[in-house]
Amino acid sequence: MIVIAVILLLLLFILPNVWAKWVLQRYSRPRADYPGTGGELARHLIERLGLEGVTVEVTEYGDHYDPTSRRVRLSAEHFEGRSLTAVTVAAHEVGHAIQHHHGYQPLLMRTRLVGVAQSAEKLGAGLMMAAPLLFVLTRTPGGTALVVIAAILSFGTAAMVHLITLPVEFDASFQRALPLLKQYLPPYDMPAARHLLTACAFTYVAASLASILNLGRWLVILRR
Repeated sequence: MIVIAVILLLLLFILPNVWAKWVLQRYSRPRADYPGTGGELARHLIERLGLEGVTVEVTEYGDHYDPTSRRVRLSAEHFEGRSLTAVTVAAHEVGHAIQHHHGYQPLLMRTRLVGVAQSAEKLGAGLMMAAPLLFVLTRTPGGTALVVIAAILSFGTAAMVHLITLPVEFDASFQRALPLLKQYLPPYDMPAARHLLTACAFTYVAASLASILNLGRWLVILRR
């Protein structure tokens, strides 16, 4: 039973990312009938929608929107690509810029929490390192308590960020990007575009599940 449970958990973590990558790759074939690349569409949408201060650039660290610097960052294949995947990913990331422009609260909350989570993770790591030494010096359960507190700080804040991230991603895909793509893509491409937008959002599902599982594991330890 334990082996089966472990296999199921691994599949739960791995399958969303595998499926998302498969969908993105499936529609990455160059399309000669498209008038522009993903980067060109992103710039066009930013100008058309009046998203002042937002720029588009190539990145090596995965497609994303940085609300701090107000930059839509696309991988080289999506920035330069003239495929359904490239333009859909570009529209999704511009969707985040639209959220930011309109003051979409879950995005703003996620942005604030990311900084808090990074600080909490550093504090949690420090407490985990200090806990064994404290236990040796004091011979009290304080070391164990520190480990539990550290785990809650580390995994709890990460879980909060991921829980907020999921609705932010789905909103960027289906409330922001999809209506725009309907104006540019031929109708026969829209079912595939919907699959791609779902894949864009699902890239965060595995990370969300992992952080929530870690938090749950440490809460069980705390109850003991």
